[in-house]
Amino acid sequence: MIKRYSRKELTDIWSEENKYKIWLDVEVAAAEAMERLGQIPKGVASIVKKKARINVSRIHKIESEVKHDVIAFLTSVTEKAGIKARYLHQGMTSSDILDTSFNIQLVQSGKIILKDIDKILKVLKKQAKKYKFTPCIGRSHGIHAEPITFGLKLASFYEEFKRNRNRMKNAIDEVSTCAISGAIGTFANINPNVEKHVAKKLGLKIEPISTQVIPRDRHAFYFSVLGIIAGSIERVAVEIRHLQRTEVYELQEYFSKNQKGSSAMPHKKNPILSENLTGLARMIRSAVVPALENIALWHERDISHSSVERNIGPDANITTDFALVRLTNILDNMIVYPKK
Repeated sequence: MIKRYSRKELTDIWSEENKYKIWLDVEVAAAEAMERLGQIPKGVASIVKKKARINVSRIHKIESEVKHDVIAFLTSVTEKAGIKARYLHQGMTSSDILDTSFNIQLVQSGKIILKDIDKILKVLKKQAKKYKFTPCIGRSHGIHAEPITFGLKLASFYEEFKRNRNRMKNAIDEVSTCAISGAIGTFANINPNVEKHVAKKLGLKIEPISTQVIPRDRHAFYFSVLGIIAGSIERVAVEIRHLQRTEVYELQEYFSKNQKGSSAMPHKKNPILSENLTGLARMIRSAVVPALENIALWHERDISHSSVERNIGPDANITTDFALVRLTNILDNMIVYPKK
């Protein structure tokens, strides 16, 4: 995602540095379990944990030669950690690392998005109480209908974001699974107790039945929830845009002292932030259909989902976080004209 619509909290999660750090955490946790089971020599996990360093540029250089990201990563780790690192990844397949780590990134992102929603709920509750008895006209089809209060309008948004919070919690739970089951998910070359240890160590649940990948219906649910949240963001944004029109002007976005509205007409006060949220909501929702299409992989796995998730993973989460924070600021600082 471009920097203009990104916050560091989320970009850090989706950085290559963090991704490879999670890969290393998964490999070390698996090595710990293998040591306990007597499958690899004692001390492998501790040596790797102590000596391994994430060098993104080096991993990329190796990958340019071997054309495989996990092999490049493991090679880079071995260069730093030494010969004992050769025992990493025994019986495992690349998807064990990729899928488990991707889920961890989704969980990390989801927890921040939950906090974002909590802040919106706090502001909406405050503003709904403030304008509880402020009369305004209710509209259907865009036409004046019956009187309501502005507080009631805000209370409706509050309840919707409460539902979004529950959806997000369920989405996080849905992707909080771990699969360390080896090629085609048969456990033929890896003990199921390795998976149990990794899941416990990393705060995940065991995937009940994996193929070579974690089933993508879980991820489709997660991204669908982001799409619904985007719809709620846009619902509020569209309301603000309508109510700020000159002929209505019941409220407006906060306009700072030196802010200019237009290069041609600098006196204008345009609802640019709410318009921006409408656009960002479109971008978030654009991730939903590809996530749904990722469900139908060939047989036990293919990698048609991989390129999709490398794009929508960071973009949809980073954009959702940014949009929620922007909406909170709009709602907290909006200027309401009760007489209108």
